[in-house]
Amino acid sequence: MNRRRFVTFSASSIAATVLAACDSFGPKRATSLLKLAERKNEGLERWLFTSGSRNSVRANARLSGRSFPRYFISNSMPVWDEAQRGVWRLEVSGAVRSPLSLTLDDLMKMRSTTQKVDHFCVEGWTARAEWTGVRMSELARAAGVTADAQYVDFQSFDSDYHESWDIDSALHPQTLIAYGMDRALLGPGHGAPARVHSPVKLGYKNTKYLTRIVFLPARSGGYWSDRGYEWYGGV
Repeated sequence: MNRRRFVTFSASSIAATVLAACDSFGPKRATSLLKLAERKNEGLERWLFTSGSRNSVRANARLSGRSFPRYFISNSMPVWDEAQRGVWRLEVSGAVRSPLSLTLDDLMKMRSTTQKVDHFCVEGWTARAEWTGVRMSELARAAGVTADAQYVDFQSFDSDYHESWDIDSALHPQTLIAYGMDRALLGPGHGAPARVHSPVKLGYKNTKYLTRIVFLPARSGGYWSDRGYEWYGGV
């Protein structure tokens, strides 16, 4: 049993005893038990996580290509309109010494990384793509992240979608601010102009249509984690 199946099994074994015909928060009578289970599960996921672990994919592994699902929460696919919004910029702020405001050209001039990795969805499917972008750790260094930054909030223009992460996962070597997919610039269906992507988190944590990265001393929830999904969302 691999780590992902073990974590899933551990969580589902507890949750299955209290969840039946209910929404993602579960029945009110089980709130305390579910919160305890989530805390225990997060503790286990944090223990399993190591900065040295990697999602390893064979060099000749087949990419998902057009089969890679597209997802957004707006009524229609979000597209950055410069005529209405001006030039797209990625703002990096919060617990930093030198806030950044980067255009796509600025981002693409930074040292880039290309990696072929898996994408794990909470619904159970897995897809694969080759992502190109800047490591989050590079942006953190450029912005001068301070010691009190323990969390990172990734915010988007997709109806203000956002998700916050623990700092260790955000700075993992395979966590990218991606602007390319499969050797082409990101398209609107996959989060253009830039998005977060990392194989260490479930798909709903990988915010698309990115506009702002905020380093924080405390977690700030997220679109799905505020609706009852697990906040940590580790793989």
